[in-house]
Amino acid sequence: MKWLTIPALSLALLAAGPAMMAEERRDAPAPDGLRPGGTLSQELPAPPLAGQPRHAGREVLNYPEQPPVIPHGIRDYQVDLRTNRCLECHSRSAAVEAGAPMVSISHFRDRHQQVLAAVSPDRYFCTQCHVPQTDAGPIVGNTFLTVDEVLREMLERERGEP
Repeated sequence: MKWLTIPALSLALLAAGPAMMAEERRDAPAPDGLRPGGTLSQELPAPPLAGQPRHAGREVLNYPEQPPVIPHGIRDYQVDLRTNRCLECHSRSAAVEAGAPMVSISHFRDRHQQVLAAVSPDRYFCTQCHVPQTDAGPIVGNTFLTVDEVLREMLERERGEP
């Protein structure tokens, strides 16, 4: 009976071969994500990178604890286990001379809220939260309202205004 197993498997593979090749030829559409269009086998060009910061200066924050955007380019900045280029200007000792805002005091606390002498390892990799300011539009639509907008809408509803 064992001698029948190998020929039977060979026949099954021969029969399935054309079906598998036809499946490979079929070019299914790619899932539409952040870069929509194309098929699974197509390699479409990436969209162009967003432009440099629109203007230097700090942006208004929309909610408490919002990480501010970086108002300058950071291309080729090294931020790894040994070096953090951001701290060359934003550390406590360099901020005044560089004219840059000092790293927030919240960055000197660990996950147990213990105060540290240096930036917490949890907050060391700046680009986990902070992104460069660009002229890019939103990737997906949203209906986010700032606190001021929410309060204004609430007052208008209470007054019966449209």
